[in-house]
Amino acid sequence: MTNHEIKINFQEFASVEELDTTDQSLCNEAVKAMANSHSPYSKFRVGAALQLQSGKIIHGSNQENVAYPSGLCAERVALFYWGANHPDDPIESMAVTAHTDEFILNKPVTSCGSCLQVIAEYEKKQNKPIKTILFCKDGPVWVTLGIESFLPFLFFEDRLT
Repeated sequence: MTNHEIKINFQEFASVEELDTTDQSLCNEAVKAMANSHSPYSKFRVGAALQLQSGKIIHGSNQENVAYPSGLCAERVALFYWGANHPDDPIESMAVTAHTDEFILNKPVTSCGSCLQVIAEYEKKQNKPIKTILFCKDGPVWVTLGIESFLPFLFFEDRLT
């Protein structure tokens, strides 16, 4: 038997104000993106903003549907838009935030497994990690470089090309 240990690495900041101005700006863009959330069922709004190498910002928000599996998370809305429209302009960083009037979020909300796998795929596609910033209003901010801290067992099979 071999025992393995997995460690994750991320930085925690007390608030968005502790981030550098570029990251603060990207967080503000994620909040703007959240305004376009279509979440009448969960009432849980999520916004994502991608900063591309060129400086361009891409927005995404969660889009629900009464047939729940038909909806899409904010991260994948933004990432798929990038993949369809800007695949040659690498993603530098992504900020994700969430809000609901139903209860107070005391910590950042992490991306779901499907979103994490898509992020991993796009990191591999661009051969470059994506800085990920997760935050909530009046709460801590989590920052990591590369998705492996959130999804240590990435699904990749190099023969599936």
